Amino acid sequence: MRPKQIKAADSKLNITWNNNSSTSIQLKYLRDECPCAGCKGETILLRTYRPPKLTMMQPGMYEIKEIKLVGGYAIQINWKDGHDTGIYSWEYLLQLDKDQESNSQQKYDTLL
Repeated sequence: MRPKQIKAADSKLNITWNNNSSTSIQLKYLRDECPCAGCKGETILLRTYRPPKLTMMQPGMYEIKEIKLVGGYAIQINWKDGHDTGIYSWEYLLQLDKDQESNSQQKYDTLL
């Protein structure tokens, strides 16, 4: 499934898919579940790095400045506080839409 339209409005990211279904994800949840290594961690040379949880909010943290298409499989969001390293695949966006009601955090298991 691929998006036909992606638009940020009313503190949500709204996506209309090519099968005419729609997804609406709260910007706070979208940012809190940013999939980048700085937010969720990474495994390098058999060692797993988990970043500390953010304890302070930054101005513009939950506001989108720009959305860029990454190939034909994802978007990269540039947040107003300058964070821009998360790449959200179509599958990940669909998973976030499904999980946001329960506010569940995405699981990132050790890669090795």
